[in-house]
Amino acid sequence: MSKGVLLVNLGSPDSTDPKDVKKYLDEFLMDERVIDVPYWARTLLVRGIILNTRPKKSAEAYERIWWEEGSPLIVLSERLQAKVSELTSVPIALAMRYGKPSIKSGLQELHEKGVDEVLIFPLYPQFAMATTETILVLAEELRKKHYPQMQFTSVPAFYNHADYIRVLGTSISESLKGVEFDHLLFSYHGVPKRHIRKSDITKSHCKIDGSCCQTPSAAHQFCYRHQCYETTRLVAEYLGLEKGKYSVSFQSRLGFDPWLQPYTDRTIERKGLEGVKNLAIVTPAFVSDCLETLEEIAMEGKEIFEEVGGEKFTVVPCLNDRDDWVRVLSRWIDEWAKQEVTV
Repeated sequence: MSKGVLLVNLGSPDSTDPKDVKKYLDEFLMDERVIDVPYWARTLLVRGIILNTRPKKSAEAYERIWWEEGSPLIVLSERLQAKVSELTSVPIALAMRYGKPSIKSGLQELHEKGVDEVLIFPLYPQFAMATTETILVLAEELRKKHYPQMQFTSVPAFYNHADYIRVLGTSISESLKGVEFDHLLFSYHGVPKRHIRKSDITKSHCKIDGSCCQTPSAAHQFCYRHQCYETTRLVAEYLGLEKGKYSVSFQSRLGFDPWLQPYTDRTIERKGLEGVKNLAIVTPAFVSDCLETLEEIAMEGKEIFEEVGGEKFTVVPCLNDRDDWVRVLSRWIDEWAKQEVTV
């Protein structure tokens, strides 16, 4: 068997043109694991309402963070792929769940290199229906249809892996070196509460009541909320943060359904109103900076904080293509390729 790896990130519009943004949002929001309602309702919501109002506003947001080389998420993912390729012994392809390069094109690239055993590597530390699961489901559909000779292995959520915690903790420590901060906020991408319950393999554990995430259960293998809190706990322990010096929130909610709380925007506002003058924020659900980190947090979050009296707002960059992160990914991949240790 010839082995290869497919790194998969979220994706991005091809440009900041509202037409390209609309095309991207249609693919993204019509995914049944992102908006998990019946097709007719999803179509009515997305194509009847959202796509008639949101693309222009989203295009303006993308324009605020767009780089000369293109989408920050795509550029950073390409840099990561290039660095990992230099350190690993197997071919490394890159794909996006939405937009280009597609998962189909990534698999085709590996196929043309003679690869028939693929490690699907979702670039998400925590498992969620709308991230890891949708990648694996689509990849398997494409395998059955186009590459039946291929075998897939997937990287499980690495939210609590010691290597990941060390690199994330080190990146936070380096970013905040010399920075006096009153509070460190761990902001994770939000998901509807029903996604948590749908991912509960026990069908009974997840009650989102403040205690179930701390109670040992097989459900935690696929519980996004538990994994976010566990990442936070481990990083806080690694950094020696005192309780009360940090907290967790969830960003990017959409629609009117109950989403995981507390919400990031309201938490930022509340911290400012409570007298926090120096707020630091990190976004561990993302390994690459993107619209949600560069615009929603670094720009909108800063504006909210300053409007209520906050003075210093420090955003910790994502891991992006940090050398220590590249070394960790490369080692995990080579260990898999050698069939010595599984990630």
